[in-house]
Amino acid sequence: MQGLLFETDTGVRLILRVLVMLLCFWTAWRSGRAAAEGWSNFGTVLFYTILLGFAARFLHFALFQGPFISAVNYVLDTAVLLVFATLGYRLRRTEQMVSNYYWLYEKASPFTWRSKVN
Repeated sequence: MQGLLFETDTGVRLILRVLVMLLCFWTAWRSGRAAAEGWSNFGTVLFYTILLGFAARFLHFALFQGPFISAVNYVLDTAVLLVFATLGYRLRRTEQMVSNYYWLYEKASPFTWRSKVN
């Protein structure tokens, strides 16, 4: 299976593959945070992640001669990137809610907030 996470490489190609994975994960994380910082809804995160999935598939195709048009690999890559984007979005949104509306909300977990008024 030739995907972002599943491939056997050695030497420099392995290091390059890890760097590309880290770049994609970091970009997904930052796009989720950017959507939260702009007070956008979660649909914006989905849109960014879909575009980022295409970019990840292109990098895999251009650098590692993998298949560019592969629905299974695209869905797998996009799902993994969506996890990172969602984590960045929820962490930043929780920070925003508890810092901007400190009289209304308190942090319940790193990803959620709850009302102080009961």
